[in-house]
Amino acid sequence: MNAQKPEVLVVIPARGGSRTIPRKNLALVAGRPLIAWTIETALKASSVTRVVVSTDDQQIADISKELGAEVPFLRPANLAGADSPTSDAITHAVDWLREQERYVPDYVVVLQPTSPLRVPSDVDRSIALAKSIDAVGVVSVSPSKQHPYWTFSVAETGQLVSLPFSDTSFSRRQDLPPTFILNGAIYVVKTEVLSATRSIVPAGAVAYVMPEERSLDINTKWELRIADLILRDTTPASSVKVLG
Repeated sequence: MNAQKPEVLVVIPARGGSRTIPRKNLALVAGRPLIAWTIETALKASSVTRVVVSTDDQQIADISKELGAEVPFLRPANLAGADSPTSDAITHAVDWLREQERYVPDYVVVLQPTSPLRVPSDVDRSIALAKSIDAVGVVSVSPSKQHPYWTFSVAETGQLVSLPFSDTSFSRRQDLPPTFILNGAIYVVKTEVLSATRSIVPAGAVAYVMPEERSLDINTKWELRIADLILRDTTPASSVKVLG
């Protein structure tokens, strides 16, 4: 690994289909395709060497290229289904680049298009964290809104049923120990670890904590609308790259 600046590959997984929002990765958010926000962030991150989009969809490929990302291949259909693990698509991209280009980066960074509010400094800090402590991986997290200690299931009779981690001894939220959830925005993993484990969240990965306001993960039309409102409000019109 380069002692000064590691070789960092960003892979943006963007299949053409979607269960909840038709053509989600191309849905307009503040006047731009959703994927555009992630491509822009990746290209602006100073630690990133290459930005590759992995997609099975020619329209997504064409738009991604126009926005400045590389699309050296189309993802096989068997890796682009609704139940296809993201880790398989990422491993395929890394294997393809190794076999076809003899390109092997030090780190692979996965940026999902559904997290358009992350900023370039989040990416750079995640990579810097991985390098500074020689971590096998770094995963972005955010404070959990609903604390697991106050989580229950409901029996058929309507009664609350405690879960193994339920704990009502805490009467005030501010007394609860902090907990975090994966926010889906950033995954950093050493390439050698990814190849060995085929996981973008390997055992021993460390947390990069992001604030709630940059941790939106779009899975519903309502969340898409929220992202649209936020980005319309915070993005200067002059900074938006128009396609075509």
